[in-house]
Amino acid sequence: MSLFQNIITKKHITSQGDKIKAAYKLFAAYFDNTAIQENILESNEEQFQEGFLLELFVNILGYTLNPAPNYNLITERKNEKDLKKADGAIIVGGYVVGVIVFTKRENIRT
Repeated sequence: MSLFQNIITKKHITSQGDKIKAAYKLFAAYFDNTAIQENILESNEEQFQEGFLLELFVNILGYTLNPAPNYNLITERKNEKDLKKADGAIIVGGYVVGVIVFTKRENIRT
């Protein structure tokens, strides 16, 4: 069962079409670059964590990273339940509405 009715999803995608296309072009220009892919694969999580947040969430999706004014993206947010840290968090109205957690994927090359 879908979260939204198909007509609502299509209407939203249609109204955001140009923004989605522009963001995808930026995404593809960076993440489809073979040299960048190789460097990412050779990096460990800590080496690429900030770069990933900057490239994807700031440069491509348009979030604002702390400490910039009116930020809506932070790094290393502690989980209130078990005090573990998320690698990043999306903030809306002072509340965390999304978390970003990096995991190591083994053997992703074919």
